[in-house]
Amino acid sequence: MNAPETLSRWNGTGSSRVPFWAYTDAQLYGRELEKIFYGPHWCYVGLEVEVPNVGDYRLTWVGERQVILVRDRVAPKDRGTDHGIRVVENRCAHRGVRFCQQPHGNARSFVCPYHQWTYKLNGELAGLPFKDGVAATDAEGQPCVNGGMPEGFDLKQHGLTRLRVAVLHGLVFATFSDAAEPLEDYLGPNVMPWLDRIFAGRKLALLGYNRQRIPGNWKLMMENIKDPYHPGLLHTWFVTFGLWRADQKSRMVMDEHGRHAVMISRRNDGGENKAVTQGVTSFKQDMVLHDDRILDVVPEPWWKVPDPSNPGTEIMPSVTMITLFPSLIIQQQVNSLSTRHIVPRGEGEFDFVWTHFGFADDSEEMTRRRLRQANLFGPAGFVSADDGEVIQFSREGFAQWGEEGSTLCELGGTGTGGTEHMVTETLIRSMYAYWRKVMGV
Repeated sequence: MNAPETLSRWNGTGSSRVPFWAYTDAQLYGRELEKIFYGPHWCYVGLEVEVPNVGDYRLTWVGERQVILVRDRVAPKDRGTDHGIRVVENRCAHRGVRFCQQPHGNARSFVCPYHQWTYKLNGELAGLPFKDGVAATDAEGQPCVNGGMPEGFDLKQHGLTRLRVAVLHGLVFATFSDAAEPLEDYLGPNVMPWLDRIFAGRKLALLGYNRQRIPGNWKLMMENIKDPYHPGLLHTWFVTFGLWRADQKSRMVMDEHGRHAVMISRRNDGGENKAVTQGVTSFKQDMVLHDDRILDVVPEPWWKVPDPSNPGTEIMPSVTMITLFPSLIIQQQVNSLSTRHIVPRGEGEFDFVWTHFGFADDSEEMTRRRLRQANLFGPAGFVSADDGEVIQFSREGFAQWGEEGSTLCELGGTGTGGTEHMVTETLIRSMYAYWRKVMGV
């Protein structure tokens, strides 16, 4: 594919002024799919706990390609080395039919309804009708065979598209690319300790889903979760009740490429602090809860870990927001835990899928607490409803101005790199510095 004209129109060498066409150009979006979602990047597809039994499957997405997350049979001799998780594209190798229509279920094999081509759970073609033709008689009454596949037709060469799969602490990632580096190298040593903190050695328990379609470019959600500037300004709940705001001790961490990041913070008591609340219209000093159980926060032992940045010390965040480029956010907001999956639907909208989880050894009380606090998030969440709305407003602003405008992300300067505070837009700048390299702009 030839580079679209828009790729030559980025003014300047930095990443602090993102042109509006980066969010609105359809041809550029097509290149994003090929270079990022179908290129040498690992994309989140689900949790291992979502397919607990052999044959369990769930439809999910890598970019705009629908794939099937499925648990396969594993020979006893391979159980120590094979997790049994497969990801195959939901597209028949015969005539391109999207053959699996149920969003989840259990199957012994996959059968395309159009011509009954049958696939094993691992995507291999198991058989097809009339492969060897149909026995008949010719005009002279002699036995013959009608039809059949050409001589040398090999079942092994006509299976489903099988993605490379990596499972880390119950998180399942997949890639279409043979060139993608091993998953742990892709995530990097700066991010891995924060994934280990939540997941290592723990069995997950699935609690439920939310799903919404948001009118805006997919990158806007990655920006939103890499942006510590807005939560204490946009979100009434965060600034009023101290869940996330600028007077908290915080840290911004990223991988060496600037594509992945972790926003780390510790809740305070909220209330008025004129340094961060004066003039902030979202701060509601007199706001009270009719049911304060939603903020019944109980510190958990796993919150405290050795500080990766300061050997010999410990750190105990109440919030970590992990953004794994291009499509995953992992949220710990006090006791609420979830993954958020970004599924692009064209340059102007995306699906956002929340999977809420806890741990298998949680008490019943802790599970209820996680579910109550999950009401802060999701499409109608007391916090997250704001994000979907402002992303739509961004899209409308881009359309109003036209492609020649640009955003401004210069809080804390124009450079990239981590910080020990949240008064910065460095994570956004760092992501776009990486994005520019990948996209060649």
